[in-house]
Amino acid sequence: MLDTLSLLSAATAARRPASLVGWRAGAAVDNADFVARVRAWHGLLRRQAGRDFALYLDDSIEFGAAMLGAWQAGKTIWLSADTLAASCAALRLSVDGFLGQFPAALLPLMPAAGDDVGDDDRHALNAALAPDFPALVVFTSGSTGAAQAIPKKISQLASEVATLDALFGAIAGDAAVIATVSHQHIYGLLFKVLWPLCAGRAIHALSVAYPEQLAPALAAGPCVLVASPAHLKRLPAHLDWSGAARTLRAVFSSGGPLPPETAHGTGALLGKVPVEVYGSSETGGVAWRQRGGDIGLGETWLPFPTVDWRIGSDDGLLAVRSPHLPDDRWLTLADRAAPAAAGRLLLLGRSDRVVKIEEKRISLDAMEAALIASSLAQEARVVLCDPAAGERQKLAAFIVPTAAGRAALQADGKLALNARLRAALAAVVEAVALPRRWRYLDQLPVNAQGKTTLAALLALLDDDDDGTAGAAPPAPAPRLPHLRELELELERDAAARPRRVLLELTAPANLFYFDGHFGAAPILPGVVQVEWAIHYGRHYFDLPARFRAIHALKFQQVILPDSPVRLELLHDADKGSLQFRYLSAGGQHASGRIMLGDDDV
Repeated sequence: MLDTLSLLSAATAARRPASLVGWRAGAAVDNADFVARVRAWHGLLRRQAGRDFALYLDDSIEFGAAMLGAWQAGKTIWLSADTLAASCAALRLSVDGFLGQFPAALLPLMPAAGDDVGDDDRHALNAALAPDFPALVVFTSGSTGAAQAIPKKISQLASEVATLDALFGAIAGDAAVIATVSHQHIYGLLFKVLWPLCAGRAIHALSVAYPEQLAPALAAGPCVLVASPAHLKRLPAHLDWSGAARTLRAVFSSGGPLPPETAHGTGALLGKVPVEVYGSSETGGVAWRQRGGDIGLGETWLPFPTVDWRIGSDDGLLAVRSPHLPDDRWLTLADRAAPAAAGRLLLLGRSDRVVKIEEKRISLDAMEAALIASSLAQEARVVLCDPAAGERQKLAAFIVPTAAGRAALQADGKLALNARLRAALAAVVEAVALPRRWRYLDQLPVNAQGKTTLAALLALLDDDDDGTAGAAPPAPAPRLPHLRELELELERDAAARPRRVLLELTAPANLFYFDGHFGAAPILPGVVQVEWAIHYGRHYFDLPARFRAIHALKFQQVILPDSPVRLELLHDADKGSLQFRYLSAGGQHASGRIMLGDDDV
């Protein structure tokens, strides 16, 4: 096991050309191919001015090659979790260029397949990186809502990799790595790219999106699963996981604590109770746990052996010190904690206004600032609702409209104003974190001390009206589903245009189109399914104006109220076609190919 990253490029280049690095679309990627891509990235970047470059790629193997090539070229990689407009705007202030799949307007660089390199580049992977080499910068949201850049030296990342191998290397062994998470944040980067590359462990290049794909992938051979609570909560019990239970060596989860029922349920399905890892972008890994065995320790966490910790006597906040940090000083976190038996600690929740929705850190302050900046909200409060049993966490927004906002509310109704405010938030947070409940108020409720309490706000959600607090008539039944973006795939050309999108849609029970279709057993009409495909196709792609025809239209299974389905859209600009598929764990529901054009032909 290589316990440092400083010589990873040289060690990779020295491995046998035929040794396996991983799989891409079912095809093996050998070390010769991987090293060629490292050299191609190195050759491209050594000719670029500047030191700091933002990198975004879906493919973990290509990402690893780009990162190693950049480091050997003396470049620092800035790791954005997404390519939202706000993220790109923040990056433009700090980086000298963009790499990979950023929007075309940013002129992202990427060596073409088969790019040749000069003789200097063929032998340029042997340089050892200094321990203080500035390898990486990650972005995270602080409690004030401002994006905070967190630099990482090569020594910090090396310490993390060495700790992971010391703790979990024996159980992982030579198993392949299958992940449902992205490498664009520190957890996925460590578990899906850096640790496997150092250990010579094979990597599956793309994250696995569907449980139907995950079950056979896990059953194919010895493997470890790198997942998040959001994915583990939704493992369908009706799929055949028996093959996975025979081959799976470990399940890792990070991004938030697993509910006990999810941890034990995953163990029952997959044969392995997840190893949960607690940490952050700032701290790196801090502690871990695996429920089971001694019940008294089930909810507590065992600190990493390299981490010192203490708890503030006044505020109860956890502070840590470790080689995963940039220096030897103590770092106080926003998590409250208490000591537990056997040197463990018990986490008691966060103390700031950064919450997690589907394992994504969301700043409520940043959302409120964006709402007020829209000129439609005079005051805004965004809070986390208490989820009902079995439901995901949701946000609620409480708005005191400006004169313009109130005029829009009265003229167009609540749904239209909701949509305008969601659009104002789209550059700040991903779709999964948009508020699901909205209330429009004359003023925020205050107590005797002039404070607006969480309890007072949540009480406004308990009534049975539509939440406009008398500001407008009841909203009409919705005509669009609840939406969550799962994947967005870009063309691998200079324009980097969207070519494929995967969405999760849930038609609410009060959907307009369920009325009368059919009585006590409502189903989603087929014409609505086609309309939604076109609607979201126009949102994501530059589609021609006119509808021409629809081919190969099939409806195989009905779509029921409050039942999530996935909508896959593929755009072929040359053919003027938009292919769509509705599918779920139960199989395919509908499919077709919509033809569009700019004329009447």
